[in-house]
Parts: sequence; structure tokens; C-alpha cells
Amino acid sequence: MSTGIITKIAGPLVIASGMRDANMFDVVRVSKEHLIGEIIEMHGDKASIQVYEETSGLAPGEKVESTGAPLSVTLGPGLIGSIFDGIQRPLEEIMRKTGTNLKRGIEIPPLDMNKTWKFEATAAVGDHVTGGDILGTVQETQIVKHKIMVPNGMSGKLTKIKSGAYNINQQIAAISLDGGKEAALTMTQSWPVRVGRPYKKKLSPSAPLLTGQRNVDLMFPIAKGGVAAIPGPFGSGKTVVQHQLAKWASADIIVYIGCGERGNEMTDVLGEFPELKDPNTGASLMERTVLIANTSDMPVAAREASVYTGITIAEYFRDMGYSVALMADSTSRWAEALREMSGRLEEMPGEEGYPAYLGSRLAQFYERAGRVLVNGSEEKEAALSVIGAVSPPGGDISEPVSQATLRIVKVFWGLDSGLAYKRHFPAINWLTSYSLYSDDLSGWFEKNASPDWPVLRARIFAMLQEESELEEIVKLVGMDALSASDRLKLEGTRSIREDFLQQDAFHEVDTYASLEKILMLMRAVLAYYDKAAAALKNGAPIEKLAALPSRERIGRLKYVEQAKVKEEYESLLAALDHEIAEASRKEEL
Repeated sequence: MSTGIITKIAGPLVIASGMRDANMFDVVRVSKEHLIGEIIEMHGDKASIQVYEETSGLAPGEKVESTGAPLSVTLGPGLIGSIFDGIQRPLEEIMRKTGTNLKRGIEIPPLDMNKTWKFEATAAVGDHVTGGDILGTVQETQIVKHKIMVPNGMSGKLTKIKSGAYNINQQIAAISLDGGKEAALTMTQSWPVRVGRPYKKKLSPSAPLLTGQRNVDLMFPIAKGGVAAIPGPFGSGKTVVQHQLAKWASADIIVYIGCGERGNEMTDVLGEFPELKDPNTGASLMERTVLIANTSDMPVAAREASVYTGITIAEYFRDMGYSVALMADSTSRWAEALREMSGRLEEMPGEEGYPAYLGSRLAQFYERAGRVLVNGSEEKEAALSVIGAVSPPGGDISEPVSQATLRIVKVFWGLDSGLAYKRHFPAINWLTSYSLYSDDLSGWFEKNASPDWPVLRARIFAMLQEESELEEIVKLVGMDALSASDRLKLEGTRSIREDFLQQDAFHEVDTYASLEKILMLMRAVLAYYDKAAAALKNGAPIEKLAALPSRERIGRLKYVEQAKVKEEYESLLAALDHEIAEASRKEEL
């Protein structure tokens, strides 16, 4: 353990001398108030310390003490449903002890040390176990079974294990290590946040992370274990999209990081998630969620740590064999924290003042996602998907954070302020967005949704592209210059946009759409266009075809409950046939 004294203070950056025995990324305690900090640069015996708390009132000469260990998180039962700040301090427990204001230097264990958990052993005495093997389980919430694992790097024979009620500090098992020593095991383990947890092998994506959002699941799907970015200007709906993905994504565990965003947005999460029911389990969404709340009024330096804290917790649940989805809102605020600390360290700035290593730091974060074979004796597959929001100033994605992110991620959901102002949610621009997983996942959709899924998707894309070209003509010469078939095409694509792609996040039915419902909606919209186009060729007037009563029913189909969608869809097709026949017959008379 190394002890030094403060020589200089520059905001959240503190310079201390006499720290020759300390190491890079050691956690330190600063001053008599024991403020938490981390060494981010060393020059001889001088250490530059990133302090994660308010530094006002500190003075040169005060003591700095290294703990000798890197910034780490405590992993074990009690994580699910908890709310932590960027360095894993439990905010609810802090509020109970100190009130609504976060006091400096407060030390509270991340997990409840006194609560007892019922441990059910699945391994037996005499078993040879290695890092990642499951010793037993704890029913942490109604839907999450917390698997107690052998810590990575350990291997040996179990000499003791017993089911029972324990707190997280009590011994549950003992291992005779291969080297001859015996190690006692509890239900917790610690892991440094800046080091990715190891796994056996990374696998190619094979299945989608279904989200219940039609624009995402059909147009721009993300794979389980994939990475995606949601860039967009202020007010375009980034946070609402993130909330929707966190609510309805087909993942076993959700880790939601509020990184430098406004406090009211985290308040929405805290207010909504306990009330909402998971469509797969019927239980509260909070029973599978971990929240990292590091809002804009908290110290800037802690933002930088928050994404590492969140992804380390996510990797821990991945190692249990779960599919985990991590939402980071937003990585731009994280990059701003990097820029501020880089400036205070007087490093050579890169583009727009961001550090030259911005791209590599982003890559290190996103590359921790993936579909993998996790450690352990058994072949066990799991996935960690990462979705990061980006907040470019003025929506200009040519700025460094957006460009560095786009070079890494494989899904780009570009939010459009024009669509947002038209109240089109989600405001994902279908002309600029893309998913590089589409080809890999088309086989899965053919097998699990419908054999014609890729064909229907391609038709939707083609029609929207043609609409864009036709609208350019309309702007130049007016609607009257278009042929009847082109006018019908505009009517068909309007139905695609308004009746299919547009989704109401706050409607109890439309907030989530299953693959079956997506297919029926898509087929209903295309059926109208195909039947109307055939009638138009046979002489039916475009005015009557554009005003069919069934068009309103198509628009209302997305608000029909899942159990009644098929019945309404079949009724709608029959009514559509009758109305088109009527429009054609009257014209003949």
C-alpha cells in the first residue's frame, strides 16, 4: 500500500507525489474524507488521480492512500433490481442512510451483506471443478436464477459444499486447488472493471435479439451478441427507443446504464419498469434489470467508469449462460468525460478536442459484446448484446464520436428529427439506417417466422425507396404530374409508414409486436397495394381505390390484441376483396 500527498488539484484531477509503489488504475482514497479515486497516469513518484467525487475543499498537502487494487465490482446475489451509481455504490441504501443528497466519501457495500439467500448446491463433494463451473443456484427474483460460479482462474476438487441459507460473506464451499492449497468460496466474487471477463470462444451470430419493435425486427435486426448504435439529435427519441428495447428485448437480463443523461430520464425508468410486465414471463421487468444511474449532475469522472461497471456486471450474467442486453445512454457523454480528463492531463488533443485514443476506447468497450462459449467444464453458449445511444451536437453524425462508433458497430439506427417532429415513432430513418446482420439472420426468420419473410422485407424496402424518388418529382412538378400507378404507389407506402412502421410506445397493445403480428400487418398492407394495383390495371379509378373503408381497418389492426389479430386479419382481407370488387364493378356500369 502506497501513501502520498496532494500537490495539485484541477477539478476532478488530483496530482499526488510519493506514490512510487502504487500501480496504474489502483483505487485510492483521497484526503481525510476518503474520496474515491483511480490512478490514470504515473510519472516517477507522481500519480494523476481521477477522483469520482466532488473535489471542492481539497488542499495541497492532504494525504492520498492507495488500496493496492484496481477499480472492481462485487458480483453476487442482490444485483438484480438494484440501482448503482457509476462506481457501484448502492443509491437506494445511501438514500436510506444519508437522505436524498449523495455525501462525499460515503462507504457502503454494493450488496447487502446481511441478507440471507437460499443456496441450492448442484455440485457435489469430490467433483473436479474449474473457473465458470456452476456450484449451485440462488432464486434471486421470481424469474432470475442466480448461478453461483467457481471464480475464473481456480481449478481443483470440491472438498466441501452444502445447501442452506447463507449471507453473501459466508462460506458455501471449499476447493482443494490443483496447486495443493485449499480455498474457501462464498457467493460473491470481485472483478476489475477495465478487464473483460474471459470465455472459451467467440461465435458467429445466429439468432436475432427480438425487440417487439417492427421497424427494428423487420427492417434493421440486431443479432444476439451484436452491437448497435442509435445516433440522433436532441428530441429525436433516443432515450424512448432505449427504454423500449430495455423493456421488450428477448434477453434474460437487462443492464441499463444512464451515462450522463438527465435525471428525469432515469426517473422514468425507475417509475415505469416495476409497473410493466414482461411479455414472456408476466413478471415485473425490474425482476431482470440492473440499473447504473450516473446522471448529468453527478461528477463527470464517474461517467467514464459507469460503462465499465455496467458491462462487467453484464459479462458476469453472460458467464452464467444467459442472454444479456446492455443499453448505454449515452456514449457521447462518456466520451465528453474522456475529453475533459484528457484535457486536464494536458494530452495532445485529437479532432474536436477528443483524445486521440477515443476510437480505441470505444472499440475496447464494444468488443466485449458477443455470442460466446463461456468458461466451464460444459459447452455452454451465451450472448451479450450492446446498444449504445450517441448524441451528436445538432444531429451531425460527422462528429468524432459518431464516426468512431460507426466504424465499430454493425447496426445503425439513425434517428431523424424530421420524422420525430411528425410524431413518427420510432424515428428510425429507413433510407439511412442499416443492419449488417440481415443476411446472417434471414435463415432464422425463414425458419421461425415465415419462408417468405426476406421477400416481404425486400418489397417493403423497395417501395419505400421508390416513394423517396417519387416525392422528389412531386416537389418539383406536383402530384398531378404522376401517373395513376405512381399515385397508388404513394398511397401504398403511406400505409407502410403510418400503419406498419409507426408504433405507439405508450399504447398498451401497440408497444410490443410479436413476429406473428408483424407478418400479418405487413401482409395486410401489401395485400391492399397488390389488390388495388390489379384493380387499377382493370380500369378502377385511383380516387376510389385510395378511399376504401378497409384502409382505416388496416391502420387499426396494430391496436388489436394478439389473440384477436388473426381473426381481424382474415375479416379484413375478405372486406378488402369485396370493396375492390365494388369499386371495379361500379366503374364498369
